[in-house]
Amino acid sequence: MNPNPIKAAGKLGRKQLLAIILILVVAVGLGAMILRSSPSKPAGGHGDEHGHSEAAEHADEEHHGKKDGSGHAHGEEHVDNEHHEGKAAKGPHGGQRFSEGDFSVEILLAEEGSEPRFKAWFYDKDKVLPATAAKLSVTLTRPGGDKQEIAFAPAGDGLVSTQPVAEPHVFEATLAAQTATEPYLFTFSQQEGKVAMSDAQVKATGITLDTSGAAPIRTALQFPGEIRFNEDRTAHVVPRVTGVVESVPANLGQQVRKGQVLAVISSAALSEQRSELQTAQRRLQLATTTYEREKKLWEEKISPEQDVLQARQSMRESEIAVANAQQKLAALGASASGGGLARYELRAPFDGTIVEKHISLGESVKEDANVFTISDLSTVWAEFSIGAQQLPQVRVGETVAVRAVAFDAKASGTIAYVGSLIGEQTRTARARVTLANPQLAWRPGLFVNVDVVTEEAAVPVSVSADALQTVDDKPVIFLKVEGGFIPQPVQTGRSDGKRVEIVAGLQAGARYAAAGSFIVKSEQGKGSATHTH
Repeated sequence: MNPNPIKAAGKLGRKQLLAIILILVVAVGLGAMILRSSPSKPAGGHGDEHGHSEAAEHADEEHHGKKDGSGHAHGEEHVDNEHHEGKAAKGPHGGQRFSEGDFSVEILLAEEGSEPRFKAWFYDKDKVLPATAAKLSVTLTRPGGDKQEIAFAPAGDGLVSTQPVAEPHVFEATLAAQTATEPYLFTFSQQEGKVAMSDAQVKATGITLDTSGAAPIRTALQFPGEIRFNEDRTAHVVPRVTGVVESVPANLGQQVRKGQVLAVISSAALSEQRSELQTAQRRLQLATTTYEREKKLWEEKISPEQDVLQARQSMRESEIAVANAQQKLAALGASASGGGLARYELRAPFDGTIVEKHISLGESVKEDANVFTISDLSTVWAEFSIGAQQLPQVRVGETVAVRAVAFDAKASGTIAYVGSLIGEQTRTARARVTLANPQLAWRPGLFVNVDVVTEEAAVPVSVSADALQTVDDKPVIFLKVEGGFIPQPVQTGRSDGKRVEIVAGLQAGARYAAAGSFIVKSEQGKGSATHTH
């Protein structure tokens, strides 16, 4: 052993000394890095005393909030819907399980007999608690704005809602549970039966949206009826003379003016009447001349007064004969001279349309034959029958609406007549409405519906009549929601054909599918929506 190590070291070579120095520098650097990377512990061993680090405790509070000695989250955690909604786990009974700390609630919407009801169970960790461990209630908010409070009653090891949950099962729900010491609040939603349609699809298919609200509803009685000729402006044209038809310038359906020639008839009887008139006129001329001559002679004291009186009597008789012949021609509707003694011109009695024609060239007609029917179609009658029990509600002078059955046409008029007698067979009374018909759209024989307004009232909630559809034999409205529509059952009231009163199931201000709602219904059928309970 070398007794002098320093001297021994001095004997080392220069290369060995440099290597030793380099190794020492590297060792010091590594030691510093190790010291900087190791975590510093709080004073007093805080981390060991509580069993977790400060960072872990902060992460737990971020999700659950500050806790008291019971371990239950308070403050803003109870109103933190985002924390509870949509994060429920599956429960042992197949329902949604909402947890907070050790306490949890499982809720399930299931068929209870023929009615869907909520079922619920309480848990402490994984242990089932008795039904009396907490009080439970659920508040449902429908898309239409209606709210429903659901109460629960014990049933076996859980609870069941005391009232059914009406369909459709589309709602936002708030679940409130109250134990002996703590309240708990959870939220969830249900979107069963939703018809998915984007805004672009709604626009492309022509579906129009409307908003429910107040509107006047006119309650009306509806009667089936028929358009008929206005008999006050309808004429059955007869020749009034016997003869043979020479010409018929008028045609069926033709518009004619008053006095226009409809047909020309050659009549021997008319020829005799005109001959009689001409004979009477000639006799009148002779009697007038004789009277004037006898009067002059009497004035000159040549003839006696008796001759003057006889001449005047003969003139008066001739005047009567002429007037009689003229009256006969006037009764026939013929003039004194019509281009020939036998020529008879049949003329239109007023402006109108030829609706019937029973005459042809060369035909022999009698004086009472109905050869033409002319009607002024600028006005028509809408006739309908009224039952005995409805007679007090239909009065002359009331304004009514008349709608065509075969096409989309509507007009208003007034009741002009209500029959005083009830038919023995039909047990109804006849009534009629006079309608203006300037475009000749109301054709006789057309079936119509006559709406008689019996009451007018303002209702708080109404929708367009086009919006109502029937799903599962129930009237529904398709409400507009984010991303599509949902069927909302409603209870309807009065209707005037355009608006329908909504008695229950919908609030004012709700957006819904109006015109084109049948398209939404067809899309619902394609989707084959099924129940999830």
